[in-house]
Amino acid sequence: MRRILSAWDKKLFRRVADRPWPAAEPVLPRLSKAADHGLLWFGVAAGMAAVGGRTGRRAALRGAGSLAVASAVVNTLGKGAVRRSRPVLDGVPVMRRLSRQPGTTSFPSGHAASAAAFAAGVALESPRWGAAVLPVAWSVAFSRIYTGVHYPSDVAAGLTLGAGAALAARSLVPTARQLEMAPTPRADAPALPDGRGLYAVVNEVSGPPPLLGPPAERLRAALPEAVVEVCSEDDDLAEMLEKAAQQAAQSGGALGIHGGDGSVSLAASVALRHGVPLLVSPGGSYNHFALDLSIRSIDDAARAVQEGTAIAVDVARVTPTGDAAGEKAESAESTVFLNTFSIGVYPDLVHYRERWSRRVGNWPAGVLAALHVLRTSAPTDLVINGQRHSVWMLFAGNGAYRSVGPAPVRRRALSDGQLDVRIVPGRPYARARLLAAALTGSSTALLRRLRISGVEQGTRLAFDGEVAPAPRDLVIDKANEALTVYRPI
Repeated sequence: MRRILSAWDKKLFRRVADRPWPAAEPVLPRLSKAADHGLLWFGVAAGMAAVGGRTGRRAALRGAGSLAVASAVVNTLGKGAVRRSRPVLDGVPVMRRLSRQPGTTSFPSGHAASAAAFAAGVALESPRWGAAVLPVAWSVAFSRIYTGVHYPSDVAAGLTLGAGAALAARSLVPTARQLEMAPTPRADAPALPDGRGLYAVVNEVSGPPPLLGPPAERLRAALPEAVVEVCSEDDDLAEMLEKAAQQAAQSGGALGIHGGDGSVSLAASVALRHGVPLLVSPGGSYNHFALDLSIRSIDDAARAVQEGTAIAVDVARVTPTGDAAGEKAESAESTVFLNTFSIGVYPDLVHYRERWSRRVGNWPAGVLAALHVLRTSAPTDLVINGQRHSVWMLFAGNGAYRSVGPAPVRRRALSDGQLDVRIVPGRPYARARLLAAALTGSSTALLRRLRISGVEQGTRLAFDGEVAPAPRDLVIDKANEALTVYRPI
């Protein structure tokens, strides 16, 4: 069978070499050379990112990432596994041959793998961009046979590896379509034309400096009838939100918040207490909850509140309790979170990142904080649902998340009644385990309630980007569909 396949492979190679391809002669050798080291694809990705808007940028990034995975597999495993010699060029016309012949083994074709990975990655994110890229990718793959540097089976194997690399990358980093929200229950909320009846607070301390002008002015321009107050460093955000919520409840209106996830969580607890709907406007560094609501700008928020389109979402609660069984949790004061809760090294990372971000910026501060935490931190001993564990970190997400890894990123739904609990065990091989979990994931479970006890004094916890001292014993649970929030349709 092997001899038959080899004979068929060489026969097909000779047919391509013997047949005239007038339209291909001025194009395919140049195209094949342009694809060396992925330069052609990185150029295509740059063009897509420049002219394709948000979808084009996502598709370009996914294509480039898939290409990187394919190249790593081909160069580290593929080329060494089957040490096949390159085809003999005697039957290939001289004008088709490359000026510099490759020195590596023939199987599989790295160019074909890169082409397939890039095209498949782009298509998984955007079928329209994928359709535009596919003919170029196919031409690059065929050019490797046309110029005589690969047998057809080399190219077929490369195409298969490339497509597999794109699918593997998708399993680790879901596409935008995979991250689309499941249907969420609609909720009754008043439509507020021009923002009449909206009492909003803008936390100017949240997030990076605005690029489009002061957010309070933009919010007033979008909703001229709204009452908009600005919270500065000298003001108490909780007090301002309480006052705004009282006014909203008296007028039958809504509470608004422009800020990051921590500000939004605080506003959510106030809105729940006063029984008013909440309008979220993204003003932080990450804005996870606003993005899950499909609110990416002040204009999105303004459209939702004017049209009165709203949904009911779950709220997660952290309740300190001195009772290990959690029976007194309902009588204690709870802290609300809308995205994630964490205990272990992640709160330390957030603490140092926030401490250093104003001097060096968010991303450099995040890298420095991660290195510092990895070098200086130790696992934390906790009793989780009655069982003792040593953990690097524990995450609890408000809803089941799609992402892979120790930290949730995007969730499937906002009202599923579940906690997405992820644990990175601390021992053995503690730091190696932490690094591996960052790449490959952690132990996960979907629960409705979680008890944590035996927390050592001085341990920090984090919820929605805010850091606070952890109580010795606590309970995390859910209030299902408890909060009404505006969402554009």
